[in-house]
Amino acid sequence: MPTNNAPPTYSNRYRNYVLLVLTGVYTFNFIDRQILVILQEPIKADLGLSDTQLGLLTGFAFAIFYVTLGIPIARFADRSNRKNITSIALVVWSGMTAISGLAQNFTHLLLARIGVGVGEAGGSPPAHSIISDYFPPEKRATALSIYSTGVYIGVFLGFLVGGIVGQKYGWRTAFWVLGIPGILYAFVVYFTVKEPIKGMSDKLKVQQEAPSFTEGMKILLSRKTFIFISLGTGFHTFVNYGMGNWFPPFLARMHGLDTMTIGIWMALSAGIGGGLGTFMGGIIADRLRYKDLRWYCWISALSNLLLFFPLAILFFHANTNLVIATTFLTNFLGALYLGPSIAVAHSLVSAKMRAFASAILFFVLNMIGLGLGPLTIGVLSDYLTPVYGEEALRWAMMVSFFAAFAAMILFYKASQTYRTDLERV
Repeated sequence: MPTNNAPPTYSNRYRNYVLLVLTGVYTFNFIDRQILVILQEPIKADLGLSDTQLGLLTGFAFAIFYVTLGIPIARFADRSNRKNITSIALVVWSGMTAISGLAQNFTHLLLARIGVGVGEAGGSPPAHSIISDYFPPEKRATALSIYSTGVYIGVFLGFLVGGIVGQKYGWRTAFWVLGIPGILYAFVVYFTVKEPIKGMSDKLKVQQEAPSFTEGMKILLSRKTFIFISLGTGFHTFVNYGMGNWFPPFLARMHGLDTMTIGIWMALSAGIGGGLGTFMGGIIADRLRYKDLRWYCWISALSNLLLFFPLAILFFHANTNLVIATTFLTNFLGALYLGPSIAVAHSLVSAKMRAFASAILFFVLNMIGLGLGPLTIGVLSDYLTPVYGEEALRWAMMVSFFAAFAAMILFYKASQTYRTDLERV
């Protein structure tokens, strides 16, 4: 007979339902990021913006608030109801996306994007923690990878709907069409997702309080694997965000495609290639873990090594059809890392530190990747324009080669310390 103190049990069907709902939240997270990417050219023409300003809007201005506020929100999530935090955050970032359609100048759009970043700071860390409580360690990378497919479902919808609506009805309407549904979806999260007990799937009785910020940072910094994984994901997403945010303008300038055509093709390549890569990354890692736990790191290192050849095609080949087809492969390889990397981070800490570990991981990931990737390419493009003209963006994007090489080395270094760090947990 269960006692009054017995933890609640959940069916596999309900666990999968929660995973599906949270994947939907992550989908809206990336819809609201990606819509600005596909609409960059018409917004640039309408508001008279430079590439550096576009780099700020799609990268650094968003990222600095997203990652900075993500840490205190994650600390709060480790102590309180994570489902409520996720619901409120979804309302905020979706509302600010809709408001973006009212912007009349760079400052208006900048403030709206900051608002999106503030809202999205409360999205992933609490969701990661909830998923790790619903799914046991041997299924966690797969669950987190399924959740992470929301990235590419969001990219797919953002590119597709944003591109079509933006071209037919204007960029302002596209923000409204894709922002308002997220507010409604927040009610689904709030009323149907149940807050699990922290540590539930690890079969632990987690009675201690979450460590202080200082204690938590000491724990994370004492795990060399966490440091290498965080930096590795940072440089890896430098490639992902740098290429992803600037590839639509690249196709417009270098290959003469219109916004709707770019939106459709990028939606297909990112949605299918990236979604499949994210899904397969977790499944492969969870299966190979029985041979060697270091595969959680090796998969990410290998994906960066394999990226060099398709990147060269994207930058230098003149055939538009081949370039677009190659984006399927780059999106697949670029997506393999996420589920395994989050699973590694969670395996290195206690149950009451998981949201915090995700927040710090995403702080590094987004400051390097989202914050510096688009901005660096935008600044380089403006700097090189007097010399190379329209070709400047092509040469600016080649910084991705260096970032991919750095990511490969860092993921490999993480594999060398992973087993030792696990023994200390």
